[in-house]
Amino acid sequence: MNALDEKWSFDDYRRRSAAERMFAPPIVDGRIGPAIICDGQELVNFASINFLDLQSKPGVLRYFSEGTEEYGMTTGGSRMTQGICRPHLEMERELCRITGKERAISFASGLLANIGFVHAMAGDMRIREGWEIRNSDANFVLDRDSHWSLWKATESLQHGRRLRPFRHNDPASLEKVLAPLAGEKTVVVFESVYSADGGVAPIGELLDVCERHGAVSYVDDANGFLVYGGKHRPFASEFAALRRADFVMVSFSKSVGLEGGAIAGPEDPIRAFEVLSGTSMFTAAIQPPTAYTAGKVMRLLQEVPGIVDGYLDRVERFREQLTGIGCAPHDTGTYLLSVPVNDDEVATRLHHEFLARGYLVPVFCYPAVPHDGALLRLILNAGHSREQLDGFVETLAELKRKFRF
Repeated sequence: MNALDEKWSFDDYRRRSAAERMFAPPIVDGRIGPAIICDGQELVNFASINFLDLQSKPGVLRYFSEGTEEYGMTTGGSRMTQGICRPHLEMERELCRITGKERAISFASGLLANIGFVHAMAGDMRIREGWEIRNSDANFVLDRDSHWSLWKATESLQHGRRLRPFRHNDPASLEKVLAPLAGEKTVVVFESVYSADGGVAPIGELLDVCERHGAVSYVDDANGFLVYGGKHRPFASEFAALRRADFVMVSFSKSVGLEGGAIAGPEDPIRAFEVLSGTSMFTAAIQPPTAYTAGKVMRLLQEVPGIVDGYLDRVERFREQLTGIGCAPHDTGTYLLSVPVNDDEVATRLHHEFLARGYLVPVFCYPAVPHDGALLRLILNAGHSREQLDGFVETLAELKRKFRF
């Protein structure tokens, strides 16, 4: 028995995980898409957040090859030591055109963007004599259901003093929390589309409250970016209001289908984030061909709106199929189709039952959702065939009868 066995609980976690049949990450071979090879088994894939499946298209693959040929495979270092690679700069300028912001900064992931933002807006830094940033008096007010990365980034701010929650998607609750903070530095953080239940924030109403109280607004748009926002699409009014937010964070791993994230906002703070975020200064950025391709895909999705429109139409038809067998997703209307199970043990058993029948279905249990708030989080892939979807719905109906959820 070594020191880790004696003083830590990892061995107990391993034993309990095995007893509870908690699933470990499988080994994936080949490409990620509507079907996937996991531990040698071909599965219909409902787990991929790359839901538009654009990376299987020859044109998008060509973008990546072009970016590799021109810019190579590595940034060579952080932005402050090596410089900003041209494809990153062009990608960030494209993001500014989309969001209507003055400047943008990209990160290796959306999680690092969130952590970097909080670090920059909540701390002090003395660069040299007479040159200081003092933000340690700032308050953060977060939607209770905000992403793990946001709560992790703010956990040192002390609940009830510099860190306060407001009820999920509740402008009245936000109003009540902000009232005692009048005149203080305050940042309000919420998401556009929440990843567990697919819920959409009342963006305009929340921003109204922020503006009345002089609070800075930061909206995590990881799940809604380039999916919603068009006047002809669902949630048009909510996403029209998004341009009023002070800062908008986006993830490139969803609609764009690549790694990385970025924050767009006012010129001066974004410039300062190069140093103050830490997660930009002390790590390398995404690879140049990834940035190059992300910029191209962002423009493609704007120039060819039918890519997303067709996808959302398929999502609605799939939602109707699920509802037809008594497995109606949460009533949110987004592409994130969350089917309630509400029993952690049953949800875990369902995961294994689906695997045995050839389907990779993500199961959200604690800590992704509250205890006994388990759900199936289904993401339709644009490449799924009609046969794959019909087969899944039949299997889901069978398992619903078996487990009575």
